Amino acid sequence: MGGDVRYEIGQNAYIKLVLHALNHKTSAVNGLLLGRLSANNNDVVEITESVPLFHSQIGLLPPLEIALIQIEEFYRAQGLDIVGYFHANERFDDIELGNVARNIGDHIHRYFPQAALLLLDNKKLEALSKGKDRSPVVQLYTRDSSKSWKQVGSDGSSRLAIKEPSANIVLLDYISSQKWQDIVDFDDHLDDISKDWLNPELFK
Repeated sequence: MGGDVRYEIGQNAYIKLVLHALNHKTSAVNGLLLGRLSANNNDVVEITESVPLFHSQIGLLPPLEIALIQIEEFYRAQGLDIVGYFHANERFDDIELGNVARNIGDHIHRYFPQAALLLLDNKKLEALSKGKDRSPVVQLYTRDSSKSWKQVGSDGSSRLAIKEPSANIVLLDYISSQKWQDIVDFDDHLDDISKDWLNPELFK
């Protein structure tokens, strides 16, 4: 599956995932991608929203199941499905897609066969401030016919695009103002339910 499906991620969804990783630099973090198949082209998955999930014990099943149910219910009412998964490894130099990411990806793939896995590339993120690269700071993985997750191309950039070309410039601005401190993930919400995992104030 996955064929030559292309993925387009919205600026806010993209930035939220990267800020989540920056907020927990010494931990692995993960998140969900929400969107739909393009109405005009079934070979394009539009990722319009993202939800930061966890920054501690990210492989635990019970909290993950609670999160999946709540997130799915909320966004289904808006016509959006869970279309993929985001993962950032604990170590800066680790760009391997681990078992937790693959297993969660497999689960999402059962319900959405064009699912994407995005893995944060810290080296690309670090290089962002030094250049004018507009490509995403993540690697794209899709599930092939042998049922394994494979990186698309050398960096996946040909099939993954950010909808707004200036997204990395906006991201750098948020990084310089330490906006990542405002991110609330599902872990935070489970500890204190007054904290809103929707992050409604983040981009105001």
